[in-house]
Amino acid sequence: MNFLTRTFVLVSISVVVISNWIDAGEKPNVLFIAVDDLNDYALGLNSSYRSKTPCLDALAERGTLFTHAYCAAPACGPSRTSVITGVAPYNSGVYLNSQDWRQNEKLWKVTTIPHHFHDHGYKVIGGGKLYHAANLSQVQLAGHFDSRPWHEYYPSKSRQLAHDFITPGQAVNGSNLFYKGRFDWNPIETADNETGDGKVVSWAEEQLSREHDQPLFLAVGIYRPHIPWYTPEKYFSLYDSSDLGVVDDPESDLDDIPDAGSGLARQAWHQWLIEQDKLDDATLAYMASSSFADAMVGRLIRALDDGPLAENTVIILWSDHGYHLGQKKHWEKFALWEQTTHVPLIFVDSRQQAQEIRCEQPVSLLDIYPTLNDLCGLGQPEHLDGQSLAPFLGDSDEPPQRAVVTTHGRNNHAVRSSHWRYIRYADGSEELYDHRNDAREIENLAGAREYQLVIERLAEHLPRHNEEPRPRTRWRSSGLPPDLPTSGK
Repeated sequence: MNFLTRTFVLVSISVVVISNWIDAGEKPNVLFIAVDDLNDYALGLNSSYRSKTPCLDALAERGTLFTHAYCAAPACGPSRTSVITGVAPYNSGVYLNSQDWRQNEKLWKVTTIPHHFHDHGYKVIGGGKLYHAANLSQVQLAGHFDSRPWHEYYPSKSRQLAHDFITPGQAVNGSNLFYKGRFDWNPIETADNETGDGKVVSWAEEQLSREHDQPLFLAVGIYRPHIPWYTPEKYFSLYDSSDLGVVDDPESDLDDIPDAGSGLARQAWHQWLIEQDKLDDATLAYMASSSFADAMVGRLIRALDDGPLAENTVIILWSDHGYHLGQKKHWEKFALWEQTTHVPLIFVDSRQQAQEIRCEQPVSLLDIYPTLNDLCGLGQPEHLDGQSLAPFLGDSDEPPQRAVVTTHGRNNHAVRSSHWRYIRYADGSEELYDHRNDAREIENLAGAREYQLVIERLAEHLPRHNEEPRPRTRWRSSGLPPDLPTSGK
């Protein structure tokens, strides 16, 4: 039995089981949690570094943790757009944060996840950062928000991000050279509930504490550990220098990488941190903010467990992309390496007995939409580029055979299989890494003749079509296309 046949059988069995669940009672509720910039230091996904995330660890023990999950794009805007629409960047033409998906006529007309649940009788409510948004300016607090499917949104349908502690344009510990001072960190003397994330989570806790007259789709976006890392001091105190590890990549690490790749590395940021002796401080601040985000997730799960929806809710937790903290002399995201693209992804179905499963199958965040549809007994829209992960949510002996694609800019792609990462840039230059013995991607094997068959096999997964980028747009107070509807499906 080949892979496709086995997968078809697994999917068929899963559909039968899921249909029986749906027939036996009401539709399950959904708690949809998006965490911004949370890299693979969480959940033990990185063999070299680990942040302290006990709430995420506990959540993973109740369901399926996908240890090899990857974003469709290593930037907030295109990644979140691909998740919410189910359309890959190479099919939508949305590649960069500067592109507003609401100006993309194809995407504006597709049925998004909240639309789909709305149209199937769900009460659809949300809060926090779910679409692209940032605290870099007032207009970015609203971000690329689509108000159409939401019955209710916190703090409002005109603003995704709740008020937070920001020092505009004046860095405390970071540098005013980067993001006008928003590349910054500082422990703050404030209660969790006074932070922007704390306000969003408090609102969500209230929604989870009561009955609803429809099945509930509750989406919660947690902003940390996005910069600036202004986080309550108690999370900084969880760490000391012995917890941080050391970014010990060789000084020559970028030498065997083509210009198209090395040009993405933010070496100026890295050099500034080294010169100012702040590399450890910045890393600690990121990890403190990760632990703060973990505490926010813990509050959501406790509220669910203590409320009336505890036994009939599907939980999905994901991060929009990974995050570099000096690996390859790079900071932030916006690249195609493992550290930038590897993300946490957890599914928990409270209708089933808690069972810890670690699935090593390479999967994509594009798979979230079809998986939720299967778990909730909804139909699959035809436009989806991902595939349902339902077959992998229980015990499965299916060997890892998938390969998934991440895209950063038109014609720049990474293919990740269980053992390999292959990158091809728009100019044809390449990178290849063997993760069986090079998890940190130090040695680029693309130029060695003995790996050409590997490259040919991986290249088969590259998209055959790369949509032209839609016109670059800047932030606007209203990003709605003037010739498209503002309500309806």
